[in-house]
Amino acid sequence: MPHYPKPAEGSWTQHYPELGTEPVSYDDSTSPELYELERDAIFGRTWVNVGRVEQLPKKGSFFTKELDAARTSIIVARGMDSEIRAFHNICRHRGNKLVWSDYPREETSGVCRQFQCKYHAWRYNLEGELTFVQQEQEFFDFDKADYGLAAAQCDVWEGFIFVNLDASNTTSLRDYLGEFAKGLEGYPFHALTQVHKYRAEVGSNWKLFIDAFAEFYHAPILHGGQYQPDEAAKVASYGYEALAYGIDGPHGMVSSWGGISPPKDLDMVKPMERKLRSGLFGPWDAPDIGLDELPPALNPARRNSWGQDSFFFFPNFMILIWKPNWVLTYHYWPTSYNTHIFEGTCYFVPPKTARERLAQEYAVVSFKEYGLQDGNTLEATQTMLESNTPVRAFPLNDQEVLLRHLHHTVRRYIDDYRLQKASR
Repeated sequence: MPHYPKPAEGSWTQHYPELGTEPVSYDDSTSPELYELERDAIFGRTWVNVGRVEQLPKKGSFFTKELDAARTSIIVARGMDSEIRAFHNICRHRGNKLVWSDYPREETSGVCRQFQCKYHAWRYNLEGELTFVQQEQEFFDFDKADYGLAAAQCDVWEGFIFVNLDASNTTSLRDYLGEFAKGLEGYPFHALTQVHKYRAEVGSNWKLFIDAFAEFYHAPILHGGQYQPDEAAKVASYGYEALAYGIDGPHGMVSSWGGISPPKDLDMVKPMERKLRSGLFGPWDAPDIGLDELPPALNPARRNSWGQDSFFFFPNFMILIWKPNWVLTYHYWPTSYNTHIFEGTCYFVPPKTARERLAQEYAVVSFKEYGLQDGNTLEATQTMLESNTPVRAFPLNDQEVLLRHLHHTVRRYIDDYRLQKASR
């Protein structure tokens, strides 16, 4: 079970003695060799979120996902039996990418009854079976049943679609996601179908952006310009302290104050926020989503000042659930040891009025501004981590316990993988 220590019990970090308290090396963010191990030890073996069921609204719906870190592209499709399946995006004839539109490296989506290869017109149904081979009689001892699409393990949790590329994996998705996911079940994610997405190519290691969102120690400083001047000075003077941290296996969470929707004093926020009744914490007027009580994983400290919880599901998926009944998700997709793609997605209840729509869009652009501020430091960090400097390890404070846990977890996965390879 995850443990949520109270500040009165001592430091957060010391509740997890296996993490230690010494300075942490960031060599795992600058090494091409370690990145290649991460690709196999982590992204090739864990459950990874690739989308939501709303992207597959009817039979024949599909989308592709480029998983560069796992060295593959996948197709996720809803079959004619309504089941959701995932396949490696490769034709069994000569290895051509099977599903793509104008550019092979770009993701695509649509609706079809079969997938047809652009090269020699081999066709596959939505269940992955090979259904047509051009000039089939020209092949030797050929049986179409032997050449269906290569499947990947696929499962759905609360509408989120996950894949696992390790054919030998025997850990179910729910077992892998652990107690945090169990404690979130029943939250009406399905009601939040108004979606806004951001995507950015970032010149840093993928873990550095996770680090940025796994602590709020930076918020009073980095984001000070977003507050009213008097409020910014007050926030900077007293700093930040989370309501709770939790760790469960490779996953982590942080619970934060921020229940200022609306704020007690309207002078705390900018005129536009007052006008639209919205801001970074979301629209002030929370919609009814049919939630009589919070699932047990939310607001674990049971504080009235609670504003949002951030759940990080290793390796690269983060869910933020906000008190005013909206949700953010973050994905961090590695493309090399020092580059990655960041995706941010905002989920709201569909607006019923123009004012509700504007309130949601203001929350979205506020998130974008904060995200740009966070992302702006990453390339500067990466540049110096890779520089010829004698500084190789860094002190992490008690509020950075999830950063310490992330880098500890990555090293553990790599060490376990090395041991398994050596024992073969």
